[in-house]
Amino acid sequence: MSEVNQVTIKPSSLTDLFLSFSILALQGFGGVQSVAQHVIVEQKRWLTNEEFIDEWALAQVVPGPNMVNFSIMLGGRHFGVSGALAALGGLLAAPTVLILLLALGYSQFNAYPGVAGALRGLGAVAAGLVFAAALKMVVALQKNVMRFSVCIFFSVVAFILVGILRLPLLVALLAVGSISCAAAYARMRA
Repeated sequence: MSEVNQVTIKPSSLTDLFLSFSILALQGFGGVQSVAQHVIVEQKRWLTNEEFIDEWALAQVVPGPNMVNFSIMLGGRHFGVSGALAALGGLLAAPTVLILLLALGYSQFNAYPGVAGALRGLGAVAAGLVFAAALKMVVALQKNVMRFSVCIFFSVVAFILVGILRLPLLVALLAVGSISCAAAYARMRA
């Protein structure tokens, strides 16, 4: 389905929003973003891919967990404060219960080498999920108001500042983010 012809659909109810975010949270091992993009854009059609990228970018730059921020914004967009609370509740309810149960289990079995080894192995899987999500986001950059090459340039600069030079995320965000926002604004005015 082309993005131009894509029609977005509002969640049918607060219950739909709550249950969708509950199911989404239970699928998001290592991070919910890649699953969220698939469910919200492709399955539910609550946002276009470009809208998702814009809202996800905003969710990343404000303090707090990205998916929590995103769920509040999406729920609020469709149902106001009650929608924000329903989406947030759906996102947090089941994982909170599961993590409490896992913490209890881990406290009982953490001395076993197999448990420690399994946790170390999951780090590679988590890195792969983050990388896959980033690749999906690159596709949407091709339709960004700035040229694709400019978007990639800002991405690489941000990666170098945080990933290689180890600058604090806030410093990189303020530096690269403010410059990229100014560049996008200038491009939109032109």
